[in-house]
Amino acid sequence: MSYFDQKVPPKREDRLKAVIAHQDSICGLAKRCEGKGGKSCLIDDGERGFTQGSICLLLPALAMLNTLPDNVVLLHSALGCGSCTHSQNANVRVGSAVRQGKARDGIWLSTALDEIDVISGGEPKLEQAIIEADRRYRPATITIVAGCVPGIIGDDIDGVAQKLQPQVSAKLLPVHCEGFKTNIWATAYDAVYHTIGRNLLEERGVTDPKPEDALAVLREQEREARTVNLMNVSSMGRIDEQELERLLSGLGLEVNVFPVFSHPDSFVKATRAALSISTCPTHDDYFLGYLQERFGVPSIIRHMPVGIANTSLWLRDIAAVFGAEEQVERLIAVEEAELKEALQEFRPLFEGKKAFVSAGEFRALATANLLQEIGFEVVGIRSFHHDEFANEEYGKLAKEAKTDYVVDIANVQPFEEANLLKRLKPDLFLGHANGNMTASKLGIPSHVIYNTGLAYIGYRGVYEIARRLHRQLKNPAYNRNLAANLRLPYTESWYGAEPFSYLNTRGRAANE
Repeated sequence: MSYFDQKVPPKREDRLKAVIAHQDSICGLAKRCEGKGGKSCLIDDGERGFTQGSICLLLPALAMLNTLPDNVVLLHSALGCGSCTHSQNANVRVGSAVRQGKARDGIWLSTALDEIDVISGGEPKLEQAIIEADRRYRPATITIVAGCVPGIIGDDIDGVAQKLQPQVSAKLLPVHCEGFKTNIWATAYDAVYHTIGRNLLEERGVTDPKPEDALAVLREQEREARTVNLMNVSSMGRIDEQELERLLSGLGLEVNVFPVFSHPDSFVKATRAALSISTCPTHDDYFLGYLQERFGVPSIIRHMPVGIANTSLWLRDIAAVFGAEEQVERLIAVEEAELKEALQEFRPLFEGKKAFVSAGEFRALATANLLQEIGFEVVGIRSFHHDEFANEEYGKLAKEAKTDYVVDIANVQPFEEANLLKRLKPDLFLGHANGNMTASKLGIPSHVIYNTGLAYIGYRGVYEIARRLHRQLKNPAYNRNLAANLRLPYTESWYGAEPFSYLNTRGRAANE
């Protein structure tokens, strides 16, 4: 049975054998994963005996859903659940302005379940909210997002959607984001794609064209034969989309960016492309597998186009599908030569500098590769989880590593990070905007690893990252002042302890 025949997508722990608790070195992981192919090279080590902070599924799921034009996000959960949407709205406004010429706010509502609803059930309140959202906003779609509470009390959001669909004009899309059901927050991407695949990608029938329309149909078929789906689940901004569109147009390809900021009515275009291209396997594999399974759209899920080598590998894989090998080599030669010359001014400052990277699995590994390319020595990586798509990346990093270094697979865990940073003393830290605080308060210059207004992807992204890091390292006074006036809530005894002392080793022997 296909995953998409089920109401709820599987957990990534089950589908990809994903892991959130492991410690190793880059060379150790490269050796462990060598030859594993499409299988995870790790077995779940269990969990930490103490955990401090993580990421809920709602954050990445809402980051995707709030970008959809003509959509209302209806969060079915407790009051306060999904409040991250307030900060995400800035991205929605900027993203819609640069793509559609007009800033717009995301529309989201909450059923705000209370104690009485927990006892008596929240389905009646959900029904009222759906009818009111449809009456008030007349959207194309209403995404009904289930948080933890309805999952615990047994509310059937799919049943409610099916019951009310004939009564409302909007298409009702149930999305299961019950955070307690999985340890891997990246399951959120699967949850959103699951409802898109089940509800918005119905094949539309094609009738025989009239003779006078035959030429137009032929031209449309030719266009689709050169159209590719470029996947973006909010992991890159418009400036990065434009860089990849520029490179792909150099191969004569037309690009359909999907799904963020795409109108729900346009989603069917994804089923008619010649190829789907992943920009991040962590985000994309679930949906690209579905497009291939149901609509015969082949896909490439390998490299993330962050860094010089990975961008070139990414382009070569695409060109091979369209028989454009000679064309892509000419393109790569020009781009790499221009970029390497432009980077020369930054290298003297970067040489000998140590860097620590923290992010979602693929972005952390690809960014570490980029840092090695421009002259940094990577001394540590913390990736939020591990699955099979990282296997090849460990080998790339180990091959270019100046020394063996630590890899911490952890669903955030700032206490562990603080201990590692005290020991490793990097000159630079790259992490998410809300995850740079630990390093900054330790006096380490930090840079955000992802911001939708900045360039990170492709050849342009390499130069822009290098330029920003050069400026950051030239003037680290801000971080030094923070360290002089603030302190983290950890004792000296913790800084002296083994950083992975809370990591359970269940299953470790099976891994050896």
